Amino acid sequence: MEAPPVTVMPVTGGTINMMEYLLQGSVLDQSLESLLHRLRGLCDNMEPESFADHELVYLLKGQQGNPFLLRARRSLLHPTAPWHLRYLGQPEVGDKSRHALVRNCVDVAASHSLPEFLNEMGFRMDHEFVAKGQVFRKGMMKVVVSKLSRVLVPGNTENMEPLSLSYLVELSVLAPAGQDTVSEDMRSFAEQLKPLVHLEKIDPKRLM
Repeated sequence: MEAPPVTVMPVTGGTINMMEYLLQGSVLDQSLESLLHRLRGLCDNMEPESFADHELVYLLKGQQGNPFLLRARRSLLHPTAPWHLRYLGQPEVGDKSRHALVRNCVDVAASHSLPEFLNEMGFRMDHEFVAKGQVFRKGMMKVVVSKLSRVLVPGNTENMEPLSLSYLVELSVLAPAGQDTVSEDMRSFAEQLKPLVHLEKIDPKRLM
């Protein structure tokens, strides 16, 4: 399994190779409504998007080094929509001048036979989960508030249980490499969400 953080981004877009700038935090269930109210006031004047996605994480073990990891995701709200295949590169966390974690992100749309294709390529499904929540937007920034649930019976998204008593909160921007000024905008926005949620640049090595 890839070291956290796990990005929970709804199924959108496709066929891009960008850098993802990311801050993460969590909010307890009982504080959710206060956070949503704050986000409605701070974000663009449009209704947040609701989503419910099923994600399967696949590993391909090589002869040496860390296994290669891909994420396959499908929308439970729109079953006929394409699947999405997502690759997330190793986070660049060493640069202290950046206020956000930065990593390469490749996202492509795929057909519904994606799981079978990955199995034939030698990948093994490591784990799966369901993410349900809302997406808010502020210019280039995206705020995803989601509840993560583990799937108890493989492939059965009706049989699951919450992973925790909190919601994952992610603030992210997709931008070409070198656009590091966006991390300053993200830091300023994150400050406005305190003390409801503290969004941080998470070093995955700290969590291993």
